Amino acid sequence: MAKGTKGIAVAGTLIADTFYKIDTYPDAGNLTNIRDIVSYIGGTGNMLLDLAKMDPSVPLKVSGLIGDDTQGRMMKGELLKYPNIDISNLTVEGLSSVTHVMNAQDTKQRTFFYQGGASDIYDESYIDWEMLDADIFHLEYLLLMAKVDGPDEEYGTLGARILHDARERGMKTSIDVVSEQSDRAAGIVSAALKYTDYCSINEVEAEAATGVKLTGADGLTEEKVKEALLKLKEKGVTTWAVIHCPQCGYGYDCQKQEFVKVPSLKLPEGFIKGTNGAGDAYLSGILYGAYQDMTLEEAMILGTACAACSLSEVNGTDGLRPLSEVKKLYQELR
Repeated sequence: MAKGTKGIAVAGTLIADTFYKIDTYPDAGNLTNIRDIVSYIGGTGNMLLDLAKMDPSVPLKVSGLIGDDTQGRMMKGELLKYPNIDISNLTVEGLSSVTHVMNAQDTKQRTFFYQGGASDIYDESYIDWEMLDADIFHLEYLLLMAKVDGPDEEYGTLGARILHDARERGMKTSIDVVSEQSDRAAGIVSAALKYTDYCSINEVEAEAATGVKLTGADGLTEEKVKEALLKLKEKGVTTWAVIHCPQCGYGYDCQKQEFVKVPSLKLPEGFIKGTNGAGDAYLSGILYGAYQDMTLEEAMILGTACAACSLSEVNGTDGLRPLSEVKKLYQELR
């Protein structure tokens, strides 16, 4: 696509990530102490804040649903900190979507409890297409929105219908999914891929969406990754198919018919403070690259740098920084 001018629209799941610092995860019937509670914006909010920090000149538009509650007010407040994020199509109703994360200090293991709330009722009726006029329309997260993942007689799923309707309005489309290995994953994601221009997912999500087993006895198999990328194209992706994992990023330019490989950065000991939101940060680099008419390789390099920035802080967005600093980090650590 040509360099964008109208911005990037992001629709879907806004989640409050609430972290509970606990001594230990107790056995059933037992007690543990909560030492601290802190909440951050997550879901589509991760990527919106990443993009807003990276380049304040890019118009960002959000369609989402948050609750009329403490978590909803927190998320709205975070979005309002960035003048280039337009929240005109943000609806306040019901209960927010919340992930309650139990962070055990003894084992360093995290246990997740998800409260669907707004994500369970969000659908196309909450989208005002006039407010979301953009160059790229991104839908996030498939497999986590009950109505969006639900059946549609004409397009397979409501998510596929939404992507079709975005294309009809002249927008390039993008999707993200959650890491769920289930029988329903292939059908829901495949329906959406028919109307997708940019698809950037991790290796677990790629296996579930394509049915191609990517790992063997020696870990990730590069030839199988290429097979999965071609399968994504076969299922409908028109422009870029990307599969990222901790070791490397793999991409396929569907128009040039070229494979791209970008290794992950070698991060210094102690650099990684948290992994929450790293996938969203990677995707923010991919979408920014598409918006700025970069090559796929350039976009994947930027995505790799954004993910590294995210890993430098505990939550999903604090590590992102202006574009020049993101690029500088990549050069220092490559």
